[in-house]
Amino acid sequence: WVSQLRYYWEDKEDLAGLGTPGFIVRQVQASFPYGMEYLGNTPRLVITPLTDRCYITLTGAMHLLLGGAPQGPAGTGKTETTKDLAKALGNCCVVFNCGDNLDYKFMGKFLKGLAQCGAWACFDEFNRINVEVLSVVAQQIITIQIALRGRVSEFEFEGQLIKLIPTFGVFITMNPGY
Repeated sequence: WVSQLRYYWEDKEDLAGLGTPGFIVRQVQASFPYGMEYLGNTPRLVITPLTDRCYITLTGAMHLLLGGAPQGPAGTGKTETTKDLAKALGNCCVVFNCGDNLDYKFMGKFLKGLAQCGAWACFDEFNRINVEVLSVVAQQIITIQIALRGRVSEFEFEGQLIKLIPTFGVFITMNPGY
């Protein structure tokens, strides 16, 4: 039972740093405030033992203020599973298809916007990014993760002071063989 996503209404003052009382989603040891993002009446994934394991792994990583990196052959549902988990938590998930023409300036602007609105980023085919760009993007993501761990509401990102909404998350998917 604890391995399933469970939804609760909590009246306590503070739920382990989650903020004000309200609608909480729990799985195993992880607790998240429900995002209340209206995502429309779209279909959901069929829950299988594999999607259950992926959900548990991704929520565990988010609980530790990290991201996730599902890996596997093309067409196995890595991106769809990440999007479906975001929908189950009431969060917006923006999927971006990566390529070798991507530069660090664009990625900085993209991450800055997502951090300020608390959305999730799912970078599809992340392994297609050039190594030179990848090292800078990794530093940008680490900067945001350090701010998340510090539980700050504002932090400096690329020379600008920006606000941070703690529901922000970064996920990457990779296809082997590229």
